[in-house]
Amino acid sequence: MNTRESLQKFEETANHYIHVLDQFSMEQLTRQPSESEWSLGQMMQHLINSAIYMHLRNVELCMTANETGAELAAEKSEAGVALFEQGSFPPVRIQVPPSPQYTPMQPASKEQLVQGLKTVIQRMREVESTLAHASQSNKVAHPRFGAMNATEWYLLIEMHYRHHLLQLGRLKEFLYA
Repeated sequence: MNTRESLQKFEETANHYIHVLDQFSMEQLTRQPSESEWSLGQMMQHLINSAIYMHLRNVELCMTANETGAELAAEKSEAGVALFEQGSFPPVRIQVPPSPQYTPMQPASKEQLVQGLKTVIQRMREVESTLAHASQSNKVAHPRFGAMNATEWYLLIEMHYRHHLLQLGRLKEFLYA
């Protein structure tokens, strides 16, 4: 998939998340299935924060690596190679133990989530047009997938948002039960 197609699919998925917000009250958006599982609002916070503070930040690091002296990573891991060959995350649940560093805060309002998702859409549009000029050799390591260049970090965002549709389905079932 090229970056233009990825942007289009990303926008469809992000707009789907925005429309889902209309279906739930704030109480529902912050209700957790269990102490160790995220609420729908926390999941959306995770998507927003990971795109802005990790994925897009690493796109920028890859694009300015020569200027910033960023450490350049070497190779993709086996999981990273498989991810890009398949064009998606494996359809399995990934659970990280709750921690202050990783567990997203509950959202303060629906508007916070809508604005966050719209901000990511806008940043994705801005960045997509610059990727044609990105060096494919400047890479930043992902904790699980290994070294990725700017285009791969960008493509990862769409895959990540699409992967969380599985969690969205589970959370909707929980909230409608």
